[in-house]
Amino acid sequence: MGTIKNYLSLIKFSHTIFAMPFAMIGFFLGLRTFNTYSYALVPGWHTVIVPEIASQKAIPTSSWDLVIRFLLVILCMIFARSAAMAFNRYLDRHFDAKNPRTAIREIPKGIISANSALLFVIVSGLLFVVCCFFINSICFYLSPVALFVVLFYSYTKRFTSLCHLVLGLGLSLAPIGAYLAVTGVFSLLPVLFSLTVVFWVSGFDIIYALQDEEFDKSQQLYSMPSWLGKSKALHVSEALHLLSFVCVIAAGLLGQFGIWYWIGVCIFAGMLIYQHSIINPNDLSKVNLAFMTANGIASVVFAVFVIADLFLH
Repeated sequence: MGTIKNYLSLIKFSHTIFAMPFAMIGFFLGLRTFNTYSYALVPGWHTVIVPEIASQKAIPTSSWDLVIRFLLVILCMIFARSAAMAFNRYLDRHFDAKNPRTAIREIPKGIISANSALLFVIVSGLLFVVCCFFINSICFYLSPVALFVVLFYSYTKRFTSLCHLVLGLGLSLAPIGAYLAVTGVFSLLPVLFSLTVVFWVSGFDIIYALQDEEFDKSQQLYSMPSWLGKSKALHVSEALHLLSFVCVIAAGLLGQFGIWYWIGVCIFAGMLIYQHSIINPNDLSKVNLAFMTANGIASVVFAVFVIADLFLH
C-alpha cells in the first residue's frame, strides 16, 4: 500500500482533476452527436439515421460497448497522464534535488529510484496504447502522437518560455480524444473545448511557475516568470485565461447549448477571476489555492453543468 501511495504522489494523481472533467465533456458530447445522427444508446435522445455515420466501425454498437469504451477512456487518461508526470519527474530529478521546494519529491529523496520511475513511464505508455487499440482504430493510430506530445513537454523548459502552452496542448488532447472514442471523427466543437483547455492550463501553469522564478533563472531554465518577471507573466496568464473564456463562449454558441451550460460558464469565469484576484507578484502565499482549488472547482463544476445541459437541453 505504501508503494502505491508513493507512486500516486510521484504523479500527483490529484491533478487528474484538471483534464479528466474535460475528457468527460468530450465523451458525452460525442455521445450526443452519435445519438443524434445514428441510433440511440441513451433512452430519451432523439435519433435520425445517417448511413455514412451509422456504418462507422469506430462507433459503439451497443450499450455495453459504450460502457467499456467509457472505462477505456478513463484508463487512457490515467495512463497517459501517469506516463507524462512520471517522465517529468524522471527528467527533472537533478533540478528537483537542487530546488528547496521540490527536493522532497520521491526521486530526489530516494523513495522511488530513477530507474523505477522510468520503468513506470514505459509501462504506463504501453498500457495507454493498448487501451487506445481496444477503443477504435483512429485512437490507436493517433496514440503515439498523443504520447509524444505529453512526454515532449518535459523537455521544453530547457529551451522555450512557451513551455506552459505545450503543457496546455498535452492536456487539451483529452476532450478531442474522448470525442473520437465515441464518434471516430473530428469535429469543430470538441476542438473549441480543447482550445479552452490549452489557454486555461497554460494560464494557471504560469501562476504555478511564479514560485520558481529565481531558481529557473539560476539554472537557465525557461518559463514566463523567469523571462518576463512575475508581474508581466501574470499579465500573460490573464490574457490566456481571457482567450480560454472566449473559447468557452464560442463553444456555447456553436453547440447551441442551453441555460445549464451558461451557468457553468459563469462559474468557470468566476474561478478564473478569483484566482487572479488572490495572486500578487509580491505575495505568493496563495498560489496553491489559486492553482489547485480554484482550477479544480472550475473544471469539475463546469463539466457537471455542460454534461447536464447535454442531457437536459
